[in-house]
Formats: sequence, C-alpha cells, structure tokens
Amino acid sequence: MKTIDISPDQMAARTAHFSKLQPYSQQQADANSIPTGAMEKLTAHRVYPVMVPEGYTGRSEQAPVRGGHNVVLSIAECPPGNGPGLHCHETTTENFFCLSGRFKISWGNEGEHSTILEPLDFVSVPPGVSRDFKNISDELGRLFVVIETNPDEPTDRIAYAASLGEEVVQEFGPEARARLEAIGFKFNAGQPE
Repeated sequence: MKTIDISPDQMAARTAHFSKLQPYSQQQADANSIPTGAMEKLTAHRVYPVMVPEGYTGRSEQAPVRGGHNVVLSIAECPPGNGPGLHCHETTTENFFCLSGRFKISWGNEGEHSTILEPLDFVSVPPGVSRDFKNISDELGRLFVVIETNPDEPTDRIAYAASLGEEVVQEFGPEARARLEAIGFKFNAGQPE
C-alpha cells in the first residue's frame, strides 16, 4: 500500500488536546447567548466536544476536529451525583464508554430500567429510547460519548419532558428556551408530534 504524508499543520487540525477543550455550555453561551446554567440543566455538568462530521449542526458543532462519517465524539464530565435529565435522542444512537467513575445508565419512559457502568464498560442506546446517566461514584466521572448520526441528517435532535422546558423558562426566560430549541433541543419527550 502506498502511504501518504501530511504536514504538521494538517495533523494539528486532526488533534484535540483535552487541556484546550471548552465545554459546549460555554461555547453556546459565547456563540448563541444560551446561559451556561440552562445548558448544564439539560446535559452533564461539562460536555467537551472533540470531533464532529463536516456540516454537522447543533450543540457540539464547535468541536475542534472535523472528521469521521456520521460520528460525534465528546467527553461528558460529571461530579458525583451529576448527570443529564431523562431525554431521548430522536434519530441517533448514543454510545457510552466509561473512562472513570461509576455510572448508572437508566432508560425507559420513566427511567425504570438501569445498568451500571464501571471503568472500561460500554453500552449502546438506540434512537427513540429515553435515557439518562448519573455518576454514582464519589469521584469525578468521565464518559466517552459516541453519537452515530443519521447520514441524511447531520444533527442530533434531543427531546426532554415538557416540564423541563418550563423549568428553563422559569429560571432563564423564554429566550433561553428558544435558543436551546434552535440548536436541536425539544421539550416534548413522550408526547405525540
């Protein structure tokens, strides 16, 4: 096989150093005026986008690396007891690989089922399934998250309960909810369209 040579600059565009990553709550605050508290109410304490496909739109679009086909890579960082609210990825598969800590992954319309991930454990949640995760250890936990997007739709629509949307409006105002909706968040999980 003939190999290719790429320049250091080309490789730099394909590299993400954790120490330089910025959580998407801060990225969205800077780019779309979404309060960091509103983002963190819906997501893990900090989610660091690492790589997104070319043309991807949504909360992770400012990842430093463009590449991969139909794959969004990020690191979710959760202090003890932290994790996102129950939500549903409408058209994407969400995969969790536990790097550190110990996570309870729950699924079902009420989160009635669960499994525990220890370091180096993995689980894959298909589209349309309500899920959440919570760090149940006493240390900072990290999950490597791989989202497989639909080839025909370069985004990742997420639905939360209507009550969570109302909480966002009460705490941060209707503009915050509208801005969250503009980047793919919905507040209609479990409701007919």
